[in-house]
Amino acid sequence: MKITGVELRRVGLPLVAPFETSFGSQTDRDILLLRVVTTDGEGWGECVAMSAPVYSPEYVDGAADVLRRFLVPALAAAGPVEAPQVAQVLAPYHGHPMAKAALEMAVLDAELRASGMSFGSYLGAVVPSVPAGVSVGIMRSIDELLAAVEGYVAEGYVRIKLKIKPGWDLEPVRAVRERFGDDLLLQVDANTAYRIGDARHLAQLDPFDLVLMEQPLPEDDVRGHAVLAGLIKTPVCLDESITSARSAADAIALGACAIVNIKPGRVGGYLEARRVHDVCLANGIPAWCGGMLETGIGRAANVALAGLPGFTLPGDTSASSRYYARDITTPFVLDKGHVAVPTGPGLGVDLDQEFLAEITTATEWIRFS
Repeated sequence: MKITGVELRRVGLPLVAPFETSFGSQTDRDILLLRVVTTDGEGWGECVAMSAPVYSPEYVDGAADVLRRFLVPALAAAGPVEAPQVAQVLAPYHGHPMAKAALEMAVLDAELRASGMSFGSYLGAVVPSVPAGVSVGIMRSIDELLAAVEGYVAEGYVRIKLKIKPGWDLEPVRAVRERFGDDLLLQVDANTAYRIGDARHLAQLDPFDLVLMEQPLPEDDVRGHAVLAGLIKTPVCLDESITSARSAADAIALGACAIVNIKPGRVGGYLEARRVHDVCLANGIPAWCGGMLETGIGRAANVALAGLPGFTLPGDTSASSRYYARDITTPFVLDKGHVAVPTGPGLGVDLDQEFLAEITTATEWIRFS
């Protein structure tokens, strides 16, 4: 398969409701999509970088710049390559895992579409559908939070994740647990908002029987997470700290986590995400697939990844309607608390070309010689 060019496409999509975490609030997404065109067809990738470098050092303008100036030209200079070789081609350029993941994803989608194989089959999915959890942002009041959770429970989501931060933690969790009972799978996500000195405070969440506490401390404080794990009963899950299969192995060996959240964009692509999964599976560490408010393009790949055997906890693989009134692909829907793994070639979803054109804000074509 020979690549003839890459299109960088920016689109803007409003969220159905503001989504607030410990690092800020989002009302819409400025999304960078990649379209890889080959002699055998095309493939799509989605960059999950946010508009500002608040979740990670990457941001969407920076991702577009590094793709335009370095990553796409490196791929062009390499000649015909297969998806498993993309990471090696891009390795001389340090960092930028979200940009690299989007490019690898588009190449892989093109290859799989041409061969007639689905993402799920290629990655090793073993189930036809995956249990869907939902992430609930920080709200203006407890009443607003309870109403939101009630709606998601009524829709059939099998797990609720509450975003927390200092000043919004004990009372929201207590309110949700008291309202919906002990049978509700409930977990929290701090997005690095606390420090090891907050251990005594975080231990007050133990009585609420949480599935896990996600990334309470800064991403570079792996040792602190190991210390915290020995001070609280709630299982510690790492998100931002897991940037590769190697970092996952190190964190597990240090006792810094009992559970791992795997986000392909954060680790540099779906092939590295599969390697992280393999590390977790080999060490008996439960894993689940995190989300970054993806459109149907990224959601299709995430759902396929979540079908692997080591993903034993519900992920943030919610329905399209959780975030968008209209998606750019065939929408993902909730069916008895599950989302189906696409079975068509490549990502297995059809793009809504009319809507995509309507929300496109810019395009750039990079031709290969």
